Order: sequence, then C-alpha cells, then structure tokens
Amino acid sequence: MRRHRCAKIIATLGPASSSADIIEKLFLAGVDVFRLNFSHGIHADHRERYNIIRDIEKKNNRPIGVLMDLQGPKLRIGTFQKENVSLKEGQMFVLDDDPAPGDETRVFLPHPEIFKALKKGADLLLDDGRIRLHVIKATHGRIETRVITSGPLSDRKGFNIPTVALPISPMMPKDREDLAFGLELGVDWVALSFVQCPEDVLEARELIGDRASIISKLEKPLAIDHLEEIVRLSDAVMVARGDLGVEMAPEEVPSIQKLILRACRKAGKPVVVATQMLDSMVKSPSPTRAEASDVATAIYDGADAVMLSAESASGEYPVESVTIMDRIISRVEADPFYRKMQDTGLSQPEPTTSDAITAAARQVAHTLHAAAIVTFTSTGGTTLRAARERPEAPILAITPELKIARKLTLVWGVHSIKSREISTFSEAVNDACLLAEKEGLAQLNDRIVVTAGVPFRVCGSTNILRIARIKAPRD
Repeated sequence: MRRHRCAKIIATLGPASSSADIIEKLFLAGVDVFRLNFSHGIHADHRERYNIIRDIEKKNNRPIGVLMDLQGPKLRIGTFQKENVSLKEGQMFVLDDDPAPGDETRVFLPHPEIFKALKKGADLLLDDGRIRLHVIKATHGRIETRVITSGPLSDRKGFNIPTVALPISPMMPKDREDLAFGLELGVDWVALSFVQCPEDVLEARELIGDRASIISKLEKPLAIDHLEEIVRLSDAVMVARGDLGVEMAPEEVPSIQKLILRACRKAGKPVVVATQMLDSMVKSPSPTRAEASDVATAIYDGADAVMLSAESASGEYPVESVTIMDRIISRVEADPFYRKMQDTGLSQPEPTTSDAITAAARQVAHTLHAAAIVTFTSTGGTTLRAARERPEAPILAITPELKIARKLTLVWGVHSIKSREISTFSEAVNDACLLAEKEGLAQLNDRIVVTAGVPFRVCGSTNILRIARIKAPRD
C-alpha cells in the first residue's frame, strides 16, 4: 500500500477508535503513525491497541509507526470548599502549602518546588489561561497574587508559568513507569512533554537509549530559547500548539511555528504540527474553512506530519477526520506553489560525503525525471538526509530492520519497507529495481536513483550513487 502524498498523518487512539475495525479503517483512510496518549487510559488499553496495530501491519504488509506520548508534569491547584469560586479583577488571591480546601481568598498548591522558583513580577495562568494572576510576593510556602483576569475557578485546575524555568524533570514517576511499559511493548517513537531545556532531552535519552526515537514536544516558550540545541539532540520535534498557545499570546504562535519548522528543516529533523487542526470535527462531519487552511499552511511550510488528537480519539467522526486531512494534504502537494516553497526552504548540504551524495541524488532525479530515489539504510540516517532535500521523486527506503522501517513512516516523502540483508552494491541495485516496481513507485523502463553506503551497516557512510533502469525480467 503506497500513499500518494509526502506529508504524513498521525492519529490519536482513544474511546472513539479502540476497536480493530475502526483502527483498520483509520489506517486505510490514511494514517501513517498511531499515537497512544498516556495521559489517558491504562496499560491494558494501550497494549490492546498496540496489538491491533501490529495485526493490521501484518495483514497489509506495511510498516506502521506507533508513538507513545508521555503525560509529563501536570501542575494543578488543590480543591475548594464549594464547587467553585469566583475571582474578581484586582482582588488578592493566595496559593499556599496548606492542604485544607480553599475559598475565594486562597487555594492549596501541591508543588513545593514552585514556591522556590517564583519571584515577584511573574504571571500565573490558571485553567488553560482563562484566569491570570500577577505575583506580588513569593515566600516559602506562600505566593501572594493580584487577579488580572477574572472568572470562575474550580477544583484541580491546571496552571502554567510562562516565563519561569521550573526545577521540574519532564519525567515524573508515572512517566518512568509508562516509558518502561512502552519500550517493552515496542513503540517506535516517544513524545517527551514539558521540555524546557536541552538537559531534559538528555535525561530522556539516558533512559531510552536506542530502543525508540525521541520527539521533543515544544509547548513551553522557554524551550524556544534553546531551540537549535533541542532540535540537535532530538530525533524529531512536535509543535504542541495547545500549551504553547496558553503560555504565549495567540498572535505569537504562528511565527513560532514557522521558526520551529525552519530550524527542523535546516537540521534535517522531522517536525510534527499538532493540536486543534480539525477541532470542529470532534462534533461536525466537516471542518471549518479556517481549519482546512491551518492544515494546508503546515504542509506548505514543509511539515513532515500533521496530527489529530481529540478528532480521532474521542470525536464523533474519526475516520472522516483522517479522510479530509488526507485530501487537504494531497491538494496542497498538487499545487505548483508548494513545490516552489519546498525548493525555497532548502538548506546548503554539509561538507560531508553523505550530504554531497544525497544532494546530488535530488538533482539527478530532477534532471532525469527519475521515478524514485531509493535509499538503503540500517539506521535511517541516509533516508533522513534524502527527505531533508525534499525531492520531487518519492523516496523508497529499504532496510533490513523492521524497527527502522516503522520509524521512517513519520518522515516526509518516505515509503519504507523491510527487506533482506545485502552485502554488495550490485545486489542493492538489483533489489532497488525489483522493489521499486513491486511497490508501485516505478514501471518498466523508468529510471531510479540509488544511494547507499559501502560497506553496508556502517552508520553515516552514504558514499555511492547509481542510476538504474527498470528492465523486464529475463526468462
């Protein structure tokens, strides 16, 4: 099964998409990677969905990526004596270390590390930014604030601190338990929440090793200060616009999104745009025109993948959401202006043999109108370099590692397959021709461009380019 588009679709599984029938329909409609959201559900639920995905993968003989999304720290206030309280603009409101139920004047803050980090002048956001508080005084166990934006407030609402680096690890005890479970299960990608600095990615890398690839979710404005280093240390990046939109002004999010996409394109790292892409389809069978434009903008800007959250996890139209997203992507990629934008966004190759070969493969494929670029890879590196070039020809990634084939399902323009081990470049060229034709990327007499590293299975050794023609099999 070959997708006739370059950008990929990630869909979150949940109550609306738990059965084998619905999950297969989502895959057939266009899902390339399934997201298991560990903020919800129990391990047994995730295991069942994972097993269903692997059954569908086997049935359709196509690698399918699985992404586990860790919950990360969830900062919440305590409870109130009444069902809710009403905060008025200008009034004083205290957050303290007293676990007693709160009232209109105070509430419990069950995060002792926050008291040490906050200082006078900081702003706090409660309930997804609906209420804003300004810190007047912060001492051990007590934070005095003035209400800037008023509104009702109820038990255990979340809070955000946009401008303060919090001394909190992105890996809470629950996340460590979930991570161990997910790695044992065999997930391909781990999405790391609450990334504030490069050290957060290094902490996760120490736990994960090479058992899965890391997607750093950029949802804290402070992470943007360390953008290049976080991108360098991560295997991919997600623009998590939900929390990002809470902690910064709405008008700032579009430019930050473009900044992140440019940084990832330059580094050759896959980038995912997520949150509220087709949000109205939670209740409606069709999106708004603004939502369609939002998805299209991410594709024009060169995103490797776009993601559905509630639309596919708990919405009333999960399959329809995937179908319309597939249609939007395909329509954008058929626009000549899209190709111009991808060409404009190209970065200069690094002065290495691997980068030089990959850049040359793109140019050769363009000049010869090649049907496909075929990359042989054991780690995914050769294919990632090819995808960074955003070639006009589709990329066929051939790897002996099923784990790598699954990982590459997230990457722009890549059709990945698991194949046999090969030892010589002549075998590689022969397999490239056979598989390109078999997978529907090339036809008889078409030319393909083949890249590989010799000796095989040596990381970062892409050093050969060959032009081959699809020929009829000999009798």
